[in-house]
Order: sequence, then C-alpha cells, then structure tokens
Amino acid sequence: MARKVEPDREPTSSAGRADADRGEAGFTLLEIVCIVAILSILAAILLPAFPRGTSRSRLESYAIETAGLLKADRNAALRRRVAVTTQIDAGARTIRSGATGRVVRVPDDVGFDAVLANRCNQRPAGPTIRFFASGMSCGGVIALTRLGTGYEIRVNWLTGGVEVAPLSRL
Repeated sequence: MARKVEPDREPTSSAGRADADRGEAGFTLLEIVCIVAILSILAAILLPAFPRGTSRSRLESYAIETAGLLKADRNAALRRRVAVTTQIDAGARTIRSGATGRVVRVPDDVGFDAVLANRCNQRPAGPTIRFFASGMSCGGVIALTRLGTGYEIRVNWLTGGVEVAPLSRL
C-alpha cells in the first residue's frame, strides 16, 4: 500500500498556533500604554472646555446673594432717610445695588424672571425695586430657576422685607 504524502498542514496544538502567529496577534504593553497616554492628554485638554452647569447649591447662593443686596439697599434707605433704587436688568441678567453699585450677575444657564410693579409712588417704576426712607418698597419678585428647581426672592411692598423661598418642582 502506498502512503499518500500531504502538504504542510496547520499545527493542531495551541502551542503550535501561538508560535505561528507570534508577531501578529494582539497588542503589546507599550502600544496600550501609548494609547492610554494619548487619551489622557486629550481628556485633560477637552474636559475643561465643556461648560459646567450651575449646581443647585450655586443657584441657592445666587438667590441669597441677591436677597443680601436687596436687604442692604433697604437698610441704606432707612439709615440715610432717602429712597434707594435697585436696578433689575433681566436682559443683561444683572441686579445692581442703588446704594453701593454692587452687581450680582446671573449665569446664562439659570432662568431669570422678575415680576415688578408698573407704578411706584405714583410714578412709572420701570425695571426697579425702590426702597423708601420709611422702610416700605415698591415690591417685586425675582425668580431664579434651573432644571426644575429654583428660588424666589420676594420683596414685600408694605414692609420692604426680603425673603428667599424655594420654588416647588416646576
């Protein structure tokens, strides 16, 4: 009987296959380290460029800062015995103190709404809250909101008192 000779066949053991593929399969440790380093550098460059939204605690601090500015204007009106006017500019997203000139700027990602009196002391009020020497005011409400939460800064027209109240879920 004559035996048939077969051409070279693929190795049948796993050790034989690993030897045949030695230079071509997988990544080396050096290649993986280089890729991780490149991705880390890109992340370090790009992540600070992403805008960060205003957090709930920062939103609350804007509300408290606004209330503090309004209270300072009321106290200045009482102390100096003159009317002090706080400017509210919803377009520029600012609240400017009439007593000190201090400005609170609200970021663009925060909703900014103001409900103010049309007339105050028998004159057009415009975008202002006026505090009188008696402690009274024209009153108004400023709402700061972001992602379903928010705060109202309320100025009582009779007493001139300023309070911060959380808004319920919007």
